[in-house]
Amino acid sequence: MKPLSQSEQKLLASETAVNTLVKREKIFSGMKIGLGTGSTALPAVFRIAEYIKDGRLTDIKAVVTSFQTANACQDLGISVYSLNDRSIGGKLDLAIDGADEVDLCCNLIKGGGAALLREKIVAYNAVSFVIVADETKSVKTMGTGFALPVEIIAEARIPVIVQLEKLGATCTLREGLRKCGPVITDNGNQIIDCSWKAPVDPAAMEDVIDGIAGVVENGFFTKNKPVVFIAKADGSVEERKPY
Repeated sequence: MKPLSQSEQKLLASETAVNTLVKREKIFSGMKIGLGTGSTALPAVFRIAEYIKDGRLTDIKAVVTSFQTANACQDLGISVYSLNDRSIGGKLDLAIDGADEVDLCCNLIKGGGAALLREKIVAYNAVSFVIVADETKSVKTMGTGFALPVEIIAEARIPVIVQLEKLGATCTLREGLRKCGPVITDNGNQIIDCSWKAPVDPAAMEDVIDGIAGVVENGFFTKNKPVVFIAKADGSVEERKPY
């Protein structure tokens, strides 16, 4: 068998996760579901839309994490709500998203698509959280590989960088592609990407970074541990549970 490409792994992880969750009745009609952003999360959105189209799921209320996902849901006929809507009541039954890194304890780095703030609001207000990923996202330690995104208020850029550097981070302002200047998030903020020479404790660092004045949110996700579906090049899918 020819090894699956990264794109094929993303599709396999997403479809396997949704199919498994529907079969286990973890995704059900009338559910309030958070839908994530990016090249791995969107196939899960498409798969849910197929279940809606054939009538196996009805009355799905989606809360999305970005304009990208909102546009996809609108095109697919999935109803989009705010966490503030009375029918949602600030709480979701389930959130499904991708990740940039997943460690053995199901800690995450997210925010490669600059949607980390809304992604964390959705993830941390969901009863259940599910991540879909390809095998390249699985890591043993965090901090030295994929850069940690930190969303900041623009006026606090230099003070925040000074404090992040005191934590040992090398900081880079994320620049836009096909535009001049920095990336601007859906919330009107900027992104600092941080990396370290040695691995860091993601749970401890999440709280420390969020305590810096001018930081809106950071891309460590450690407080609502997900079940993770990781697709591999050999066609298998690992279901990793937090411990």
